[in-house]
Amino acid sequence: MKKFMAVFTGSPDAMARWQALDEAERKRREAEGMQAWHQWGERLGDAIVDQGAPLGKTKRVTGDGIADTRNNLAAYTVVQAESHEAAARLFENHPHFAIFPGDGVEIMECLPIPEM
Repeated sequence: MKKFMAVFTGSPDAMARWQALDEAERKRREAEGMQAWHQWGERLGDAIVDQGAPLGKTKRVTGDGIADTRNNLAAYTVVQAESHEAAARLFENHPHFAIFPGDGVEIMECLPIPEM
């Protein structure tokens, strides 16, 4: 089995629309979304290598130093599957974008480190 990192993305505009919802509606959707997310994880079972976590603020390090920056990365999960296509199919209709205001999920194969 190959390993794949899935990065959940979201835009500031989508989050602003989420925050603009009535508090009761937002809480209802949040509860529905978390239940669906847990059910998704249970369905995948051993395909999930690392459940991952939400991501906080970002620092960028370059040759010029350290600076605050923004990106659309919201969370990550690591899964295993036979192929890239099979890994991507695990995220079809995921609650991240089906219920929550997320934009999508980007899936990348975790490649082996080249030998010396």
